[in-house]
Amino acid sequence: MHHHGSVLGALGLFTVLLGASLPLIDFFIVNVALPTIDHDLAAGPALLELVVAGYGLSYAVLLVLGGRLGDMFGRRRLFIAGMAAFGLTSLACGLAPSAWALVGARVAQGAAAALMLPQVLATIHSATSGPRRAKALSMYGATAGLAMVVGQILGGVLVAADIAGSGWRAIFLVNVPVAVAGVLLAVRTVPETRSQRPAPIDVPGTLLLAATLSTLLAPLTEGRAAGWPVWTWVSLGLFPVAALAFLAVERRADRQGRTPLVPPSLFEIVPLRRGLALVVPFSIGFGGFMFVIAVALQQGLGMGAVASGVALVPLAATFFVASLAGPRLVRRYGSLVVTAGALIQAVGIALLAFTVWHDWSSLDAWALLPGTAIAGFGQGLQLPVIFRIVLSEIPAERAGVGSGVMVTTQQSALALGVATLGSLFLSLAAGSGMRDALAVTLLVQLGAVVLTLLLSLRLPRAVG
Repeated sequence: MHHHGSVLGALGLFTVLLGASLPLIDFFIVNVALPTIDHDLAAGPALLELVVAGYGLSYAVLLVLGGRLGDMFGRRRLFIAGMAAFGLTSLACGLAPSAWALVGARVAQGAAAALMLPQVLATIHSATSGPRRAKALSMYGATAGLAMVVGQILGGVLVAADIAGSGWRAIFLVNVPVAVAGVLLAVRTVPETRSQRPAPIDVPGTLLLAATLSTLLAPLTEGRAAGWPVWTWVSLGLFPVAALAFLAVERRADRQGRTPLVPPSLFEIVPLRRGLALVVPFSIGFGGFMFVIAVALQQGLGMGAVASGVALVPLAATFFVASLAGPRLVRRYGSLVVTAGALIQAVGIALLAFTVWHDWSSLDAWALLPGTAIAGFGQGLQLPVIFRIVLSEIPAERAGVGSGVMVTTQQSALALGVATLGSLFLSLAAGSGMRDALAVTLLVQLGAVVLTLLLSLRLPRAVG
């Protein structure tokens, strides 16, 4: 098939967005299924954490590399390879005979996701322009937010449906037909794009980024369940060392005119720098919230997997509506939309915290509806717009690197949110009960939202 120029049509955009949604759905789909997996494979808390963290970590660590490989070998080729690998590794997860086998398959699945995902934004960046690009990026933001919520709802439904006795395995096996469809669609509809001047792989940078993210995320996710053994503290102690070494290596490569994995010069782009500063607290709050809500509703309130998923439907619905309204509002009000979103989200989270505190004994999906709906609307005004701002001024030849950096930031922050807010919640729950734990965790998240509100005031007013 010959493409005159590389243009991304509607079906092609649908295909890459389908690819973008899979890894995010999969990060959250597990939250609701953890009790069943634990029961089935006798995993224990520390191994259960690894089922979540092993995926999140290998995904976050390899994302920037995936973007670089796409720049080099062609984004369509890597998207298709990543999608196929994602299908195969999902199959391996679904058939895993033991807890350790599941962890291994999840690590491989994270690696497959890291090959596929950066190609999505880079393809949008290089195969669209002007209003079409703005629209495609908004749809990417809408898809990302929606995938996170839908993943959790879908997880509950699939676990409960127990299709042909498959139980939790269905949450992984469902990816297989989707990946097959994605590969077939991509072959027909996604144009091939690559960087005109691809940079060689930065090996020391890649290894040091992996070390930096691992030394931070591994002990935080594993620490509480494992009882904070010595290695967790050693690892946290090594984190600043690895981070500084990574910075030094990247700076040196930048100075010598080579292209490092994460070029420090990329951060001279003001919208990128200020937008990423917002992605961090936003995603920490979002990731932590989703994990904590799943545990609190299931274990604290004894809701089934479906009910705890359904409690999030209002959030998904209002998020979707807000992210569709976003682009139109942005044309008129610029980045003030993000500030308004933060305010609305803060109101929603505060309302949730109050509801939890006040009506714990009679808490059901209806009581949570106002808070979750308002919070979702606020988040839907924030996330897609922030993504657009971050990517607005990245030059075309750095599309892969830039989107890799953004997605890595988002993914690491989501994992960090699950680790920190999750640990806080679980240790409070053990001491002072679920109600207090959930209320306190929501107040901490409210702090993160207020931080995004303050940071949004520094965003460039006009959005490209």
